Amino acid sequence: MSPARHGRAHPRPRARRALACAASILTALAVSVAPVATAAPKPAAPSTDVLPDDPFFAYDRPPEYEVVRQDVRVPLRDGSHVVCQLYRPGDTTTRPAAGRFPGIVYEYTAYADNAEAFGAGAAYFVRRGYNALVCQARGSGGSPGSLDPFSPQEQRDNYDVIEWLAAHPASTGRIGQMGVSYGGHSALLVAVNQPPHLEAIIPMNGIHDWYEDTIYHGGIYSARIRDWQRQVAPDTLRTYAEHPLYDDFWRDRSVMSRWDRLTVPTLEINGWYDRYRDGMVKNYRARPDNVWLISGPWEHGYPEGQYADIGKGAYLAWWDHWLMQDPDAPLPATHVISYEVPGPGAGRGWQRFEQWPPRDAHELTLRLGTDGVLSRTAGRPGTVTFDVNTEPEPPQDHERLVFGTAPLRRDLVLAGDASARIKASFEAEDGHLAVVLYDQAPDGTSTRITEGWLKASHRDTHTALSPVEPGQVYELDVHIRPTHYRLSAGHRLVLRVSSDDYPAIDSSAPPGRVEVRTGAAGSTLHLTVRNGHR
Repeated sequence: MSPARHGRAHPRPRARRALACAASILTALAVSVAPVATAAPKPAAPSTDVLPDDPFFAYDRPPEYEVVRQDVRVPLRDGSHVVCQLYRPGDTTTRPAAGRFPGIVYEYTAYADNAEAFGAGAAYFVRRGYNALVCQARGSGGSPGSLDPFSPQEQRDNYDVIEWLAAHPASTGRIGQMGVSYGGHSALLVAVNQPPHLEAIIPMNGIHDWYEDTIYHGGIYSARIRDWQRQVAPDTLRTYAEHPLYDDFWRDRSVMSRWDRLTVPTLEINGWYDRYRDGMVKNYRARPDNVWLISGPWEHGYPEGQYADIGKGAYLAWWDHWLMQDPDAPLPATHVISYEVPGPGAGRGWQRFEQWPPRDAHELTLRLGTDGVLSRTAGRPGTVTFDVNTEPEPPQDHERLVFGTAPLRRDLVLAGDASARIKASFEAEDGHLAVVLYDQAPDGTSTRITEGWLKASHRDTHTALSPVEPGQVYELDVHIRPTHYRLSAGHRLVLRVSSDDYPAIDSSAPPGRVEVRTGAAGSTLHLTVRNGHR
């Protein structure tokens, strides 16, 4: 298959030739693209690459207590309550230990079915001298009311839970909150509400903005989220559809809208294969002085049980430092610790940085050639086209454009955000752009690295529509989610451009042909890279 497969291309592709340049990372050669895989690579786990080289991750201390469980109803300011399980340090499994202890809201979530598992996870901290709460959000589990995920009401309820735990007779008044996914979102959102007794948080797989991260990708509704809505919060099928533009409804469910209030020490646990990596990185970049970012080779969920799991000792060090106020409990040596994927044998594993992107990273601009080339050289101006896919399936040949580099002369490390500036016109009165980056091995197999999406009428802002006039050429800047990924020498970097990326986005683009400008003064790809020899 030709790399830029389309209905027509102008001018006709010329014979491909190598453009050798000693200072260049890439040469301009076309690439044939095999069907691509979407799963994260699964590197073998070497015994020497388990934890980052940092005392923070080796921290631990022995358990001192048993675990006492108490089912409680935590009163809320409006007279309602939420159901929680309170786990306390005990002399036995039925008698709480004397004294006062710091507290952790271990999970504040709508997933009541997971309460027992959350309690088992919390026990590690309880045995080491912490009170811990696992709570079911209003309208979930045994908590009365209607579930409205991450709403102002839910944030107020979470605030009240923190203050209730701080006032408990067995509490020192110093409270932290942690959680994964729903619980990670909750921890970040309650933090920007600034409860007086919240001292620090550990969000895992958390948002920066519920609209951008989850519901509307680049202004396009996410097909993947609908099953979650039906199962967890059916009312949102109506309310979210009523707010296709970014308005106060979404600002109320956003960390980004209140980044100035994210002031507590924050330990973000991010997965480079997780759907929320963009939000986690953006939170760090907005608050680099009080946010620490640990990004591992993890998919969605707790790192525990995944390759290169960091264990619980690091979380204990964090809580001992901020809640126990133990000066011997270390913090991470740097604010950013990241695992370069896909892993040893191809990458360099765990690395420490003073900032993200790393200080030595730089921008690399590649141009989309009319003949399917992805290179630094502009080439002759031209136009290539694709047709809109109207079915929820991978784009077919005529429904996508594919551009590729020559085999890399040496390793290339993507280390940060990317963006594609696509100059395009639409036959319809709106359109979608989905851009996906792949790593193609010499044997033709391809691995998805990262992606981004944009609705043409959202090209200027998500707060108001920008009309799309059929046939008019527009510059559309598509944000591509960050990664820390090493492409090995001999591999190719491949860019796919289409209107569809189901189920990440709905297959709802209006039918019609999309023309993309290529070559000189045409479309470009902007990468944040480090030299591969580092």
